[in-house]
Amino acid sequence: MQIETQYSFIDGEWHPGGETFDSINPSDTSDVIGRFSVASVDDCDSAVTAARSAFPEWSLSGLEQRKAILDAVGAELIGRSEEIGTLIAREEGKPLAEGIGEVARSGQFFQYFGAEVLRQMGEFAASVRAGVNIEVSREPLGVISIITPWNFPIAVAAWKIAPALAFGNCVVLKPAELVPASASMFADILARSGLPDGVFNMVHGPGNVVGQALVANPNVDAISFTGSVATGRHIARAAVENMTRVQLEMGSKNALIVLNDADIDVAINCAVNGAYFGTGQKCTASSRLIVEAGIHDEFVERMITATDALVVGHALEPGTQIGPVVDGQQLNKNLGYIQLAKEEGATVATGGDKLRLVTNGYYMRPALCVDTSNAMRINREEIFGPISSVIKVADFDEALSVSNDSDFGLTSGIITTSLSHATHFKRHTQSGCAMVNLPTAGTDYHVPFGGRKSSSYGPREQGQYAKEFYTTVKTTYLSA
Repeated sequence: MQIETQYSFIDGEWHPGGETFDSINPSDTSDVIGRFSVASVDDCDSAVTAARSAFPEWSLSGLEQRKAILDAVGAELIGRSEEIGTLIAREEGKPLAEGIGEVARSGQFFQYFGAEVLRQMGEFAASVRAGVNIEVSREPLGVISIITPWNFPIAVAAWKIAPALAFGNCVVLKPAELVPASASMFADILARSGLPDGVFNMVHGPGNVVGQALVANPNVDAISFTGSVATGRHIARAAVENMTRVQLEMGSKNALIVLNDADIDVAINCAVNGAYFGTGQKCTASSRLIVEAGIHDEFVERMITATDALVVGHALEPGTQIGPVVDGQQLNKNLGYIQLAKEEGATVATGGDKLRLVTNGYYMRPALCVDTSNAMRINREEIFGPISSVIKVADFDEALSVSNDSDFGLTSGIITTSLSHATHFKRHTQSGCAMVNLPTAGTDYHVPFGGRKSSSYGPREQGQYAKEFYTTVKTTYLSA
């Protein structure tokens, strides 16, 4: 079968590159989704140059023009959510319903920021000097490099690109090399949206070549990145050389506290949803389940039953709840952490083994580890797979202390019927997002998203807070 090579998108044209790489279906490794050319450093420079050239016109474009384009992109994403969601499920491995939902939500991002285009209001202030008036306004930054992960190939790109365009910036997107087909389909929608040439560009390839070229380019004004802590720190160090603004969303080790007074059905539903859906490959996944002693044994027993009942299978098969891990490297990492858990003294209560199904894919049974402590590496390091650990604690105070005892602070949650404990938790949890009687995974697009500690660095994403990153403030003094 002939596989057509797909290219990067630079200055309004699909641009051939050099070496190629394949996108492989993790549900069926015999299925080659597409072949993609790797952009060179010169290609990356050309993409940045095109964005820089397009910026003067786009930054001063009419608000209704921008709104119309963002609305059109949003409408097409929503209208084609089943088609594009099927591609995401095939390429990334998440169950079909999740892929469709991701695309529909991505369309909502664009529609939301289409409306935000018309909300770009300034401020006026009186001067301390007689006869002087003051205006405070926001202006676009310029060229934004956007580097996205593989776990939400359309959604993360959408919530970065939509505000960047809404506020008048130009974009160079570097998608993860594990999901190039999804990114290319998204790029095609943007290419046909009416954006002037150069406003949106996309370059394919590995982070150590393509990503590095964008990070090091002095003509990039800002970098928005979602990925690992190690890569985020590298980007931050490199960005300082050019005084480039950065927005970094990185690792997590999210905790879900379950108190003795919890509704056990709510607790199990939230724990299973947060820990395992999306194959645990979410930055908001609840990988630490901190359970008060009085409810611990019942919780573990119920969790084992619920975890064993999850249907692992091909992402496109009806009834599949948990798809494959994204690739062989991630699967081996997950299995390595299961072995490490045992060596550290944890008990694998269920799951944690590789599965062989009808198709050759990267399948594993979701794992629940018990008899763990917060000092174990499986509770300190981000795994990014369908693995959760139960930590038994004596009371609420210990639960909160253990939850906060982490290098990360993205999301955290509590399951309780106590208003007092819920109120204390939401004030004292050291995370950017706090969930009460809800899974740790799942956020809204019109409010800020981000974390603390090593989870995030720079201004928040999403909602009106996005303007803090994608614009710069100008203060104008006018003599009356």
